[in-house]
Amino acid sequence: MYPLRRNRRLRTTASVRRLVRETIITPDDFLVPLFVVEGRGVKEEILSMPGQYRLSLDNLEKEVKELWNMGLCAVLLFVKVPENLKDNKGAEALNEHGLMHRAIKAVKNSCPEMLVMTDVALDPYSSFGHDGIVMGGEVLNDETVELLAEMSVSHAKAGADFVAPSDMMDGRIGIIREALEDEELTNVGIMSYSAKYASGFYGPFRDALDSAPVDSAEIPKDKKTYQMDPANRFEAIKAVEMDIDEGADIVMVKPGLAYLDIVREIKNEIDVPLAVYQVSGEYAMLKAAAEKGWLDHDTVMMEQLTAIKRAGANIIASYFAKDAVRLLD
Repeated sequence: MYPLRRNRRLRTTASVRRLVRETIITPDDFLVPLFVVEGRGVKEEILSMPGQYRLSLDNLEKEVKELWNMGLCAVLLFVKVPENLKDNKGAEALNEHGLMHRAIKAVKNSCPEMLVMTDVALDPYSSFGHDGIVMGGEVLNDETVELLAEMSVSHAKAGADFVAPSDMMDGRIGIIREALEDEELTNVGIMSYSAKYASGFYGPFRDALDSAPVDSAEIPKDKKTYQMDPANRFEAIKAVEMDIDEGADIVMVKPGLAYLDIVREIKNEIDVPLAVYQVSGEYAMLKAAAEKGWLDHDTVMMEQLTAIKRAGANIIASYFAKDAVRLLD
């Protein structure tokens, strides 16, 4: 007795596979992270992230135009702050003439329709490399949140469409939302890093911004007191729900591949857009393996991106965005 139903009939040719494919990657899925530095004519490759660059504002403008012409419509900005401007309270983060504020304006001037999201955390500005104010051997929560709210308002006034708090302080979404409302910045959105784990996959990113925690006995050596424990699952759902209640418009899981079970769990529970950050370590691993000839770069890249979207991501923040769109074209 032969089977009446053969699943292989729907796999016979590339055309039928395309016709019945459940998960489709398009340029609209991507949020493109960009690193910005002071100077002019700077396009400095990040050694631990081949193909990714620190860009001065003039090259940022060129990059944004190229992204737009490729069909990519959203960027997430990070800044590398000079050492002499770092302190324990992130004062430079509030400088309306600072690098982030100028970067926002540069993007909007060069490509007005590009959606701009901005990183909101103190680690790029901190002399200690932490996401908040450090005192008495700990990272302070409430004092940090007040600064993050001011920072968010300043980004919004500079032209940011969304602020993206990546700090993982408790209660910051509600305080930021209130601060934006008080300034009548009601159309500025919040993308919250709601389930950001204390992961080992962030190393290349910290190289890019020189933002790793300082090695000192007087301060926490890592970010485990405020980022989530990788062993926890239900805590992620609770954290996401709390951020939504406080006013988050988009929530995020970070990192991506090792946390796709969390992505699916959250997607089953929420009704707001869900972002997933495919982080620097995930990017660097594939680049290194492909360089050695151990993996086929494009095949694995698309498999990873498809897995992230299949798990439930509406938005994929990924350093592979340009590579993927070129391949899709």
